Amino acid sequence: MTFPSLPDAARLLLEVDLQPVQGTRFQPTGFPDLGAATYQLADNTSMLLVESAQSVANRLEGVCWDEAADALAQPLHGLPYVEVVRDGKVITNSTLEAHRLNSAYIEKSDVAETIAGEIGYVAGQPVDRARFLRTLCKYDPNSLLHGVFLESIAGVLRVPRALSGFIEARDVRVVSSGGVKNDRVMAGKDEESGATAKEGFGNVPYHRDEYTAGKITAYFNLDLDQLRSYRLGPALESCLYALALFKIRSLLARGMRLRAACDFDAGEPRITRPAGFALPGLGTLVEALPGLIAAVRKAGLFADPPITRATFSPGKPKDTKKGKGK
Repeated sequence: MTFPSLPDAARLLLEVDLQPVQGTRFQPTGFPDLGAATYQLADNTSMLLVESAQSVANRLEGVCWDEAADALAQPLHGLPYVEVVRDGKVITNSTLEAHRLNSAYIEKSDVAETIAGEIGYVAGQPVDRARFLRTLCKYDPNSLLHGVFLESIAGVLRVPRALSGFIEARDVRVVSSGGVKNDRVMAGKDEESGATAKEGFGNVPYHRDEYTAGKITAYFNLDLDQLRSYRLGPALESCLYALALFKIRSLLARGMRLRAACDFDAGEPRITRPAGFALPGLGTLVEALPGLIAAVRKAGLFADPPITRATFSPGKPKDTKKGKGK
């Protein structure tokens, strides 16, 4: 099928209303030494960050992986990624790793030097951006959507996120509750053995803060100008565009159980920019992606075979920063 080209706009901006699937309470993401991220607007409206940009990026990447099959989701077969092996067993890959190609497991593998060489990285010299982008596209095109910072493989080379998102709640109220972890054997401290709650013994009470909100909204931003700036051809532009929309649609359809106490139903996305744009449905995207991936492969932009196997060596020295242009 013919998939529509990128809209003639700088950004594609979406908003989606969310509601708890049951009841009214939900538990937001928490941060070390901070807890929930609450803040106030200039008019004193109480706000809450339900899910950060970093977490939404992880979830958008997560919908691409079929955990049961331990492989890419069916519509995405043929997309390149780097698979990391240790002692003959697959331990991770660039699709699952938080830093994609800059993963420590890829940095300390036999593929790191290959990637640095294909980028043409030489310390202290400017990098050929087109060559850099082609290398990212070859080994992990998801890096062109979610960004990458290759400081450990090939110097200070980075691509910002082209696809981002976050979830925030408006007019929030705290719901304080708690519970207790019961110990059927030793309810309190055992004087004879010295067993303590710190060690996991005894009845341990705890508190928990959940929230209610007047409105909960998920926001997504796809930088169309950034996709065009790669200058790797219309086939790749269309593929990345469809891939980004597939991630959003898939997350909204099946991935909004963010935590045990944070499970949402998603409404229909609203396009706030550009005006008059209609978002393709998930079925349309699933149907289109195999052909779009095949077109990019035919253009010679993807690794062949698409899965590059890297052997992880924990003791491998960081020698890729020296760089040798080819």
